[in-house]
Amino acid sequence: MDNLTIELKLNERVNKLDSNDYDNIHRWKIVESFNKGAVDWSRRQLHGTNSHKTGDEQSKRRIDDLQVLLRPHTLIMDKEDCYYGSTNWPKDYFEYKRVSITGKTECCEAKKGWVLTLVEEANIDVILNDTLKKPSFDWRHTIVTLMNNTVKVWTNNEFEVPNATLTYYKQPTRIQMLGVSDPYTGDISTVEVISEFKDDIVEVLIDEAVKIISGDMEYMTSIQIANTSVEANN
Repeated sequence: MDNLTIELKLNERVNKLDSNDYDNIHRWKIVESFNKGAVDWSRRQLHGTNSHKTGDEQSKRRIDDLQVLLRPHTLIMDKEDCYYGSTNWPKDYFEYKRVSITGKTECCEAKKGWVLTLVEEANIDVILNDTLKKPSFDWRHTIVTLMNNTVKVWTNNEFEVPNATLTYYKQPTRIQMLGVSDPYTGDISTVEVISEFKDDIVEVLIDEAVKIISGDMEYMTSIQIANTSVEANN
């Protein structure tokens, strides 16, 4: 859906058509509210705080709606004591999905079949000393932690990690309107950037933007209508 249609639909839902009581919404505000609404909506779907209580890939709809945000990222790994740490991080990172690796010892290399479990950094010492949970080249299993925008693949110094790939959800692309001030940088946008979501989701995101704008204006009726529409279409 193009930005002109988004603007038109949003104004129709916020304004009182007969009186045009709220007909003074700046275009940059439409951009900002739509982009914030996209982030708010995406977080709710990933965490399952929606009307159906379904989160990341817990239903066919969640898979279909959010797959556009999934991205692979090849990690550059440096060896440290007991683990390999990544030195590069995706700039548009939004939420962790998984890490895949290849492992290697002096005698052989395992390119497939690895199972990696994301665990808490606080429990590393316990896990590394647990016979059933610690990294194992023979069983093709290891653990992953995240800290300071770094992926740590733990090896207990038993094997090497020559390759690693992070699969993650990226930040929703911010729409931009040509000739309109970008609320995030203050610069006038020189390009037109449309939403990456399919049209039915954009319709929901328009209602998200209406909620935000109506809240700023303390227009409670519009907030209630938009919120009901958003949840009914999840």
